[in-house]
Formats: sequence, structure tokens, C-alpha cells
Amino acid sequence: MASAAVVAERGGVARVFENDEPDTSTGRGLYGSYLRQVRQKAGKTIVQVADDLNMSKTHLSDIERAHRVAPPGFSERADEYFGMGDFFAQHWPAARREMHPQKYRAFMERSAKAKLISEYAGHTVPGLLQTEDYARALIRESKPYAAEAHVEDLVAARMSRQERLAGEDCPRLWAILDEAVMMRPVGGNAVMGDQLAALLPLMDTATTTIQVLPFAHGAHPGLGGSLTLLTLPGKDRFAYLEGSDNGWLIEDLEDVEERQRIYDLLRACALSPKESAVYVERAVVRFGEAAGEGE
Repeated sequence: MASAAVVAERGGVARVFENDEPDTSTGRGLYGSYLRQVRQKAGKTIVQVADDLNMSKTHLSDIERAHRVAPPGFSERADEYFGMGDFFAQHWPAARREMHPQKYRAFMERSAKAKLISEYAGHTVPGLLQTEDYARALIRESKPYAAEAHVEDLVAARMSRQERLAGEDCPRLWAILDEAVMMRPVGGNAVMGDQLAALLPLMDTATTTIQVLPFAHGAHPGLGGSLTLLTLPGKDRFAYLEGSDNGWLIEDLEDVEERQRIYDLLRACALSPKESAVYVERAVVRFGEAAGEGE
């Protein structure tokens, strides 16, 4: 429990934050807002506080703007530095494991900068590998009441993300696809066949690797969702877990490393890129035959 002094301090802080501009509807936003206002109330610049707390001013600025979560131990040091009792320490858990209210925004920002993208897809082809027709069919099904113009805007946005793969500064992409991804004819047999055929040139290149995790392997730690690991140029690492209607961006290094170990297990369980290519080729033939029979 917080002491009376801390509660009184919190009351003063609350008044300082009354007209704060950042979005405080999220745990991370509230934490960053508190930090910025406490710093300003103390008459300190970002450079001063960053130097005193032994961190970069960019990192501190990112925490204040809710672009990054505070690292372990920072809250306790900030409490001691500003004389806040356990104020930041108590707010840190909510900021650390927050479901992002706009589930793609923070992920997309980091994905656009990543040098290495490692994905496990349990249900659908990853967005960076989707054909336009597959993406359109998938978006239409996931947003059945959306206007056609909105659907097309989402398709265009998804396709624009793929431009990085063809650029000079393209990321290294490693994707593991559960066999379930290749069993469901999203958009129909013809669309699905074309989608899988589009994967074949990317199975094992200098910048892309695709593996298939077959049903025959049985249960594995990736069942139930999708996992993406991002490594940025500065070696910062993030993990992103996505379900049918929610997404979690994980920044805590210990938690990211746990997801990396899970990904390593999935990679070990999957077929080799060469074996995976044979598997995908067979699926392409199967969907092509099914499409022909339906004509």
C-alpha cells in the first residue's frame, strides 16, 4: 500500500495532469504522461534526467510519449529520483502488459523499421506474403459489414507494406506456416492456388525463408494464434502476439526471449525449406484441380 505522503503526492500529480495532452486512456499512455509532467514539475529537461538515470534521451522521450514501455528497474529509479515513493513502480505493471487499444499501430511502426522479421502463422498467410486477391478475400470475410471502398483501402495499405521486400533496404523475412494455413481455400480454390504459387519463389532466397509445420508433427507451442518477432537496426527486439480480435505488443526483453525460444522450437519442428517447397507445390496442384472441377 502507498503511504499517506505518496497518496498526497499523487493528489498533487493528478492536478498537474488534468490538462495533459497525451492520450491517457491506456496504461502506457498514463505512465508516460505522469513521467513527463513530474519531470516538468521538477524543472528538469529530458537530457538532464536521461543523464542522471543513465539512459539515452531518445529512450526516455519514447517512454514519455508512450512509444516504448519503461524497462525493468526504471520505475524504482524514477521514484527515488523524483521522490515519488512507489508511484511509478505501481503503474508500471499496467503499462508493461497492456493490450494496445489500436492493436496494429505500434506493431506497424516497428515492423516498418525491422531488419529481421520472424513470423509464425497458425491460420492465414502473413500479410507480407499475401497476394492482392487473397488479402481482399480475407479482409472481406473479417469485416463483412465494411463498405467496399474501406475494404479496398485496407487492401492497398497491406500491399504497400510489401514494397519493403523489394527495396534495397529490405528486411530478412523468415516465415513458418502451419499446415492449416494451406488447407483453407480463402477466396476459393483458384485464389488459394495462386496465393500458394506466389510463395514458391520465396521459399529459400537470400532474404526470405518459408517453412511448413505439418499436422503430422502433432501439438506444438504455437497452437492458438500467430507470433511475430521483430529485430530493429539498433538490436531492439519486440514480439507481437495476435488473436482473432486482439493483439499484444511485447517489449520486455525477458518476455521477448521467451517467445524467441518458442519460435526456435517451431522452426526445429517444421519441414526444411526444400521439403516445404515440395509440400506447397502439391497444395498448388490440389487447389488447381479443385478449381478446374468447379468450372
